[in-house]
Amino acid sequence: MITISAFRWVPDFAQGQVRDLRARWALEEAGLPYRTRLLEQGDQDKPDYRALQPFGQVPILEEDGLVLFESGAIVLHIGERSETLLPKDKVARARATQWLIAALNSIEPFLMNVALIDIFYANEEWAKLRRPGAVEFAQKRLSALSRSLGDKPYLDGDRFTAGDLMMTTVLRILKDTDIVTSDRRLAAYIERCTARPAFRRAFDAQIGDFRQAA
Repeated sequence: MITISAFRWVPDFAQGQVRDLRARWALEEAGLPYRTRLLEQGDQDKPDYRALQPFGQVPILEEDGLVLFESGAIVLHIGERSETLLPKDKVARARATQWLIAALNSIEPFLMNVALIDIFYANEEWAKLRRPGAVEFAQKRLSALSRSLGDKPYLDGDRFTAGDLMMTTVLRILKDTDIVTSDRRLAAYIERCTARPAFRRAFDAQIGDFRQAA
């Protein structure tokens, strides 16, 4: 049985956003059963967990002696067992991997810059000065993404892949602003991807764990 680590509790703003959602969604798309290893506050800093995840983050995936950390690596690993996530065709598979990495490298850092300002530093004077520039840079990346998406349903055309899974979770980082959703293409794209039954099951499972701990 696959085990995914997750936090038992996080603040309200983080619920539905924690990165174990990415692993849960991938497992739901792949039709693979899993269980969760719920961490109490502070468990992520204990030596036994740090031995598995050097940075004290979630998720980790554990299965038959294999331990993986980093959500991108986990989704790709799960994708090896699911043609829904990684097509059998080598060229299509390479493109799906390309978009997953683009989500993590070319989009996420710039959205996180804005999110960190809004969540943790909104009242700081330096943050008030920095935010417009951070938003402008994020919007440039989002505009490029929107142009690449065009009128296609998904990033590689008519087929949902692991690249779309990762990109959608990244775009949701700014779900409490209109920075992403003011672009009609990206708004429709997020809605299309999050309407998938596998996403709803993964999201409900994460929220369900938080509610049980409340």
